[in-house]
Amino acid sequence: MREIAIVTKKEYLGNKLKVLTMGLLLSASLPAMAQTKPAKANDITTPLHLLQPEYPTPYGKPAVEEVTKVLNRVYTYLEAVTPAKVINSKTKAEIIDFKKLNADAIFAPGDFRLTSYEWGVTYAGMLLAGEATGDKRFTEYTNKRLKLIADLAPHYLAQLKTNPQAPSPIKSVLTPDALDDAGAVCAAMIKASRSGLKADLRPVIDNYINYISNKEFRLPDGTLARNRPQPNTLWLDDLFMSVPALAQMGKLTGERKYYDDAVKQVQQFSQRMFNKEKGVYMHGWVQAMDEHPQFHWARANGWGVMTMVELLDVLPKDHPGYQGVLAQLQAHIKGLAAYQDGTGFWHQLLDRNDTYLETSATAIYAYSIARAINQGYVDKLAYAPMTLLAWNAVATKVNQSGGVEGTCVGTGMGFDPAFYYYRPINVYAAHGYGPVLLAGAEVINLLKKEAFEINDSSLQLKAATR
Repeated sequence: MREIAIVTKKEYLGNKLKVLTMGLLLSASLPAMAQTKPAKANDITTPLHLLQPEYPTPYGKPAVEEVTKVLNRVYTYLEAVTPAKVINSKTKAEIIDFKKLNADAIFAPGDFRLTSYEWGVTYAGMLLAGEATGDKRFTEYTNKRLKLIADLAPHYLAQLKTNPQAPSPIKSVLTPDALDDAGAVCAAMIKASRSGLKADLRPVIDNYINYISNKEFRLPDGTLARNRPQPNTLWLDDLFMSVPALAQMGKLTGERKYYDDAVKQVQQFSQRMFNKEKGVYMHGWVQAMDEHPQFHWARANGWGVMTMVELLDVLPKDHPGYQGVLAQLQAHIKGLAAYQDGTGFWHQLLDRNDTYLETSATAIYAYSIARAINQGYVDKLAYAPMTLLAWNAVATKVNQSGGVEGTCVGTGMGFDPAFYYYRPINVYAAHGYGPVLLAGAEVINLLKKEAFEINDSSLQLKAATR
């Protein structure tokens, strides 16, 4: 039962007198209060240049610990959804003894394919994340899966000799029929071998390089090409699907022919496809066209800029093509910088601001430009702040489960704007994961190497590091 207070007449009159007295005192103090009220903000009273903007993306220098947390989320997710084992598709039992492999053997189902070019990028990203963070889990992720592929290879090769149509979970590894099948995974395998992976990857590596060097279709001048969607078509994507593998093979073997081919591809693609005025590449070039429609697709430009960074990482400085590749990289980064959105992202079509902001390309640019700064290829004063802005944008697209959102799905080549404007985005688009790992790892290296400050509200390199 609610308690009821009983007030006497004397108490009531006493309380009323107190209220009236307080009111009079308050009225008397109002002028004094008005004199102490803060003055309104204007150019005289307030340093307006220090007002905090409403940034749509976190602004400033991220902490190494914050970047590492993002990478850890991606790792935890991928480790859970890409099991590294082979099972019997009917019984679901794991196959340990590879001598018992048969037509029912498959990779344990997961969210992503272990032998795709996208996963070649992911393997490279995990290796770099392991180096940058010192966390061996990232390195082991790659080593475990590449060793599994290498261990399966001899058994399935033996089957293919007796039955070329025999089903195999690594068929694209053993019998590649496109650069997509070969280049990215091959480059990751060579990187893993050079970093100390104890597995016999060389037969698979040699098979991949043989395809790139001797079997892929080329134009008469040796430029790698495809016959889709039109005969004699160059895809900018194919720079990445070939050149890093060739360059890594040059580093692995010391044979100059691989460097020569890699440099030639960059030169001949650039002659046909680089728009010098805009500083970016078109996505596709078709030999039979009198006019070449220029759709500057963001991710394809990502493959291009990453290719040049990766080539320069291993190309001997005395190679006659070194300075030309370096100049091309510098021109491309300058062009890309001009199209960065205020959010830190880049648009699906770089020069069309009404296309959506895309994650995978932004991550590739963040990695490539950070790498270029760290290696001394470009001016760090000019490009370091925009690189951190790009990473801050990418980090907002890694959800709490470790999924990467905002990534354009796999994309062919088109010659009309609608094709690119309306490509779907999906958290299961595998193209986003490797670039995020690469970007975060290289940004960590940048943060460890350079000091930043907020100077007059803007992010700058500290004077001592300039």
